Amino acid sequence: MLGIEAATPVAGVAVLEENKLLAEGFVNNKRTHSVNLLPMIKKVIADAGIKPEQLDGIAVSSGPGSFTGLRIGITTAKTLAHTWKLPVMAVSTLDALAYPLVGYHGLICPVLNARKNEVYTAVYRGKEKELKRLTGLMAVPPGELMQILNQWPDKVLFLGDGVDVYREEIIQTMGNRAQFAARAVALPRGAVVAEMGMLELKRGKGISPLEIKPQYIRQSEAEIKWAEKHKLSGECSCGN
Repeated sequence: MLGIEAATPVAGVAVLEENKLLAEGFVNNKRTHSVNLLPMIKKVIADAGIKPEQLDGIAVSSGPGSFTGLRIGITTAKTLAHTWKLPVMAVSTLDALAYPLVGYHGLICPVLNARKNEVYTAVYRGKEKELKRLTGLMAVPPGELMQILNQWPDKVLFLGDGVDVYREEIIQTMGNRAQFAARAVALPRGAVVAEMGMLELKRGKGISPLEIKPQYIRQSEAEIKWAEKHKLSGECSCGN
C-alpha cells in the first residue's frame, strides 16, 4: 500500500506491506507539494525495494486541510492509480491524526489550522484497540471547540499543526485538562494513511480513482467569491 499525505503543510509518503512499514518519507519544509510529492513517491517505492506493479492500492489523505494541498495529493493519487490500474482509499486527515493514539484513555482532539480564526477538528475517544469519533468533522473557531469539549469531563490530548497557533488559548480555557501529544506523533504521516488504507482495502472499500473526492468541510475563498458575485448579480442556477 502506498500512502500519500498532502492535506497539510506536511508532505508524507510511505509504503506498507501488511503490518510491516517498508519505507517512509516526511518533509515539513514549506516547499510546495507539487515540488516534493512525486520525487518522494519515486524514492519511497525504490527504497521499499518494490516496483509500482507490486502495489495493491493507493491511500490518500482526503481532508479536511489545505485546499491546494488536497488538490495536489488527490490528483497525484488519482493519476498514479489510473496509470497503475489500482484502487484508491480515501482516508480522513483528522482520523489519520488521531489513529496512532488509539490506546490513549481520554479524549483525542486533532486540530488543524484552517485560518480565518478557525480550526478543522473532531473529537475522538481512545480505547485499548479502537478509536471512536464522537463528533462530525468540523470547521469552527477555537472558542467553540472548547465549548464542545466541555461536554465531557475527561482530559484532552491535542495534536496537529493548529496546536502551536492556539496553544495559549487552549491552556487558558482548558487548564490542566489539556495535554499535548509528542512532536513525533503530532503531525500527519504517510505511514498512518497507508496503514488505514490497508485496513480499508481488506474490507473491500477501495474505490475507482474517478470516485475519490476531497473533504473540504467549508468553501474555498474562490467558491465564496463566486457565490457572492452571482448572488449580487441576481444569477441563479436553481433550474426551471
